[in-house]
Amino acid sequence: MAPPPQSALEFLDFVNASPTPYHAVANSAALLEAAGFTNIKERDDWATTVKPGGKYYLTRNGSSVVAFAVGALWKPGNSIGMVGAHTDSPCLRVKPVSKRSANGYLQVGVETYGGGIWHSWFDRDLSVAGRVLVREGEGDGTFVQKLVKVDKPIVRVPTLAIHLHRQTNFDPNKEDELLPIAGLAEAELNKTAEPETAAQGGDEAAADFQPLKQMPERHHPVFLALVAEQAGVDVSQIVDFELILYDTQRSCLGGLNDEFIFSARLDNLNMTFCSVKGLIASAESLPLDNDASIRLVACFDHEEIGSLSAHGADSNLLPAVLRRLSVLPGSASPPASASELAASTAFEQTLSTSFLLSADMAHAVHPNYAGKYERNHTPSMNKGPVIKINANQRYATNSPGIVLVQEVAKLSKVPLQLFVVKNDSPCGSTIGPMLSAKLGVRTLDMGNPQLSMHSIRETGGSADVEFAVRLFEGFLGRYGELERRILVD
Repeated sequence: MAPPPQSALEFLDFVNASPTPYHAVANSAALLEAAGFTNIKERDDWATTVKPGGKYYLTRNGSSVVAFAVGALWKPGNSIGMVGAHTDSPCLRVKPVSKRSANGYLQVGVETYGGGIWHSWFDRDLSVAGRVLVREGEGDGTFVQKLVKVDKPIVRVPTLAIHLHRQTNFDPNKEDELLPIAGLAEAELNKTAEPETAAQGGDEAAADFQPLKQMPERHHPVFLALVAEQAGVDVSQIVDFELILYDTQRSCLGGLNDEFIFSARLDNLNMTFCSVKGLIASAESLPLDNDASIRLVACFDHEEIGSLSAHGADSNLLPAVLRRLSVLPGSASPPASASELAASTAFEQTLSTSFLLSADMAHAVHPNYAGKYERNHTPSMNKGPVIKINANQRYATNSPGIVLVQEVAKLSKVPLQLFVVKNDSPCGSTIGPMLSAKLGVRTLDMGNPQLSMHSIRETGGSADVEFAVRLFEGFLGRYGELERRILVD
């Protein structure tokens, strides 16, 4: 078997450096910056910044990112080829008040996020990562975000010994039995009070009114000290944080011939990485000079909990960006009066000719549970991306979309597979249907096949990373020319 492609190794670096959506967006931004994309802000005027032939990206909340490359021949109302993915994964999040203790143990209160396979989180070497809001400067100062990632195991959710739990089923109570231990209370009691004193800023700070309890009252001081060290600040500077537990075991290649990827967060950092790399590759292999369309990638937070947030796929993020891009003047725009008239319907024109690939991981057939799959739709790893179809519109795929993606795959030499869930099984969903309905944009759902979806440790195919990158590269680079060939009003 051929060695795994370089893109698979690059993905391992990406996912190992991205334990949270904040890190995933920061690392995506670094890839885009290195490829010549310019960072722009939603709050700024794009009229003098975004131009045909340029490459740009923006972030919202530090956990969602949108990147796009504008064809040099762009005109208002032209089409936009899009790939949508998400940056979040099921996980345990540190509660706003996490200080817990019981029977001599220090514990950290956590909240479940998304539909995780929670028993897979037991007996794993866990740590914390996320973003910390810190105060900088004298007086009131300013508040800035800092990313942290503690690179050593500090918490663990231990299972109960089989001698004390003989039942064959294992369905832990998520509030009381999914509670990590972080240390022994005796060590906390015997340490000096210096960290807590520093955290409260001394007697002067203690005299000031505080709307919320001080951070050392809400979290173990030793826990705060470790987070502050990673952020490179004093404990007293920490105002708040959003921290996530993650498995410190690194993602790696596996299998007899390195055909597998054993990793956390394949769903959906695999698609986040492949979409960003596909956009970058398309601008290199298929230059923007002769392109009249826009190539866009959007990676949203909060898909695992329904996407209804200010920075989820059910927000105004993508519609707002598309509206601004749809009226972007071309390099040879008509006089102002004519262009203003065209701009009044440019948004609707753009949506009617655009297309979205909703990229979210798919189910590979499980050899031990083959009966759970529809017998003619059993995707295999390393056989290419999976087109996901559901008659009840849990996926947004239809036949014109399949024809389009098939043409792209033919030109890119990427194999494709089909997946339909069994009639007697429930079907998950993606950002595809909601964005398709919100925008009226033609949409297809697809993703790389994997096993153990929503486990703390998932399995994917190493060759599928390259397949997805090539498919996205071809779709984004060629959509402008293919769109006119496959048009169903």
